[in-house]
Amino acid sequence: MINITLLAFLCFLISFLITPLMIKYSKSINATDRPNYRKMHAKPIPTLGGVAIFLSFICGLLIIQPVSESHQAIIFGAIIIVLLGAADDLYDLSPKIKFLVQLIVATIVVLWGGLQVEFINLPFGGQLEFGFTSVIFTILWIVGITNAINLIDGLDGLAAGVSTIALFTIAGMAVIMGNVYVATMALILFFSTLGFLRYNFYPAKIFMGDTGALFLGYMISVLALLGFKNVAVVSFIIPIFILGVPISDTLIAMIRRYINKQPLSSPDSSHLHHRLVKSGFSHRQTVLFIYLLSTMFSLSAVFFSMTTVWGSILIFAIAVLTVQLLVENLNMIGNDFKPLTRFFKALRHKS
Repeated sequence: MINITLLAFLCFLISFLITPLMIKYSKSINATDRPNYRKMHAKPIPTLGGVAIFLSFICGLLIIQPVSESHQAIIFGAIIIVLLGAADDLYDLSPKIKFLVQLIVATIVVLWGGLQVEFINLPFGGQLEFGFTSVIFTILWIVGITNAINLIDGLDGLAAGVSTIALFTIAGMAVIMGNVYVATMALILFFSTLGFLRYNFYPAKIFMGDTGALFLGYMISVLALLGFKNVAVVSFIIPIFILGVPISDTLIAMIRRYINKQPLSSPDSSHLHHRLVKSGFSHRQTVLFIYLLSTMFSLSAVFFSMTTVWGSILIFAIAVLTVQLLVENLNMIGNDFKPLTRFFKALRHKS
């Protein structure tokens, strides 16, 4: 325990000390995120902050030196993802290129690292075998979560804060389940991100950029699968709860773009953080509200793992209802998309 504590503190310190250097370096090469109609900052902000998180994380790994083949595949994929993110921050790559590289990385992790969700145990008996679709399902999960974290990276400290909450929860659940590897990896990454967050929280001195957002999304997706694969269907929903904010925001964006007949990869300004700011929340209030929402989802994941099947169903229903209420009250899909509101109004009229 003392060794883990020292390692965690070291990763925090490395990230805390490297980040100011990345601020200077980003400015020196003009690697900045410039304001536009979709962004909330008013002046260019240095990017490439994700490099500090990655370097701190790697330093932690060099100390503990895990050597399994699956670990080698995961780290190889992480290096490619970081290079992809850095290239995008510097040269603004096309979405097709980024998606293709992400698919390749996910395939490497699945085929070389052997990371697959092959089956889940059903709550009322029996198993659901994925068969040959396990590869497809796992690849889609990795790519989907990688991009989900990137999509919420729209306010100072938002993606980094949501990621730290998710990582801390994954580490805690891994400790409960006795998964030392996942717990250690999640804690190293948690403290590496926490050291960076000191400079990234509002008002941010540096952004993590796609370098950090893609890296965190990729690692969270992999660690979540490693911690909860091939388990009961109720437990399999745990990582979905832990990542409830980025997953729901991504799904809502896909529905919104489909309804509005826009390409799924086209950016817009109707994500959760955009709508909260437009509804009157300040920058800081929006970030803290989403932190609170992420914490509530994470606590739900913990309760989810401890309750009965029917209790889990109740928690899931409450979570879905909460998301739907947010969607309708913030007009995240459209002004006319309010089926739940209309349902409640109809009930009131009948009574």
